[in-house]
Amino acid sequence: MKRKRSYARQTREALSVLGKLIRIGRIERGMTAQDLADRVGISRTTLHNIEKGAPGPEIGTVFEAAALAGVRLFDQGDTALRTENGRLAEKLTLLPKSVRPSRTEVDDDF
Repeated sequence: MKRKRSYARQTREALSVLGKLIRIGRIERGMTAQDLADRVGISRTTLHNIEKGAPGPEIGTVFEAAALAGVRLFDQGDTALRTENGRLAEKLTLLPKSVRPSRTEVDDDF
């Protein structure tokens, strides 16, 4: 039997907000749910789940629906987003490739 995953309240709220923004953007652009679903390449049911804030749809699919509905995911424009992506890639090259748990116990007896 598959266990149902629980999500933090903040995660559920963020999904709900994004879903509502996608629905509003779709409606303001005069698109039916079927129109947007077809453009994203998903079923109308999956789009419905995205718009109601369900955590199941893949993040790439959700981002594609948002982009096509005109929802800006980040405050920066495309150029700033590319610049930030490059900056973060550089930072990642400076960080360790993996993180291992500490083997030393913390002595917190005072």
